[in-house]
Amino acid sequence: MWQTSLPLIAILRGVTPDEVLDHAGALVDAGFDAIEVPLNSPDWALSVRRLVDAFGDRVLIGAGTVLRETDVDALVAAGGRLMVTPNTRPATIAHAVASGLQVAAGFATASEAFEALDAGAHALKLFPATTYGPGHVKALRAVLPPVPLFAVGGITPDNLGDYLRAGCTGAGLGGDLYRPGQDAGRTAALARGFVAACRAAA
Repeated sequence: MWQTSLPLIAILRGVTPDEVLDHAGALVDAGFDAIEVPLNSPDWALSVRRLVDAFGDRVLIGAGTVLRETDVDALVAAGGRLMVTPNTRPATIAHAVASGLQVAAGFATASEAFEALDAGAHALKLFPATTYGPGHVKALRAVLPPVPLFAVGGITPDNLGDYLRAGCTGAGLGGDLYRPGQDAGRTAALARGFVAACRAAA
């Protein structure tokens, strides 16, 4: 079962180990309790380890853009508990579930969604969400079981409510929340904006 209170996943793509705690602290202060560091970030495993050591008792920490079983093993070794994929690869999903991770599996079509769920995924990630739109979400909800469904890719405070009203549980937030090089103060301000938008749509 998916275990977070705020249905927003912070995506810190490109963050470095030296700055990750400052940005994560800003996110936690704003109310976030799920953070992923994508694998194409510098020394991602060290960032995950530092996040786990600092916030692992109250935040679901993990990695995104996970593509292979070896990536899953590296994530487990770093202490992460969350795996997020951009695609539907049943073998990777099943391996992550067997390794004790919470899994949000990327998908675009109904067929991919059911393949991910059959492999054991705990949540689904529509990606890239804005390519498909809220109407796609509404149509999918007619056939999907009541599993957590996150919109990821192009989600902003202005359109978040549209996806939530269409049937999404929440969203994964990337470039409109964090971009490499921005300071933690900006991350804090953007995080508060997303939390406000999420609560307003509830």
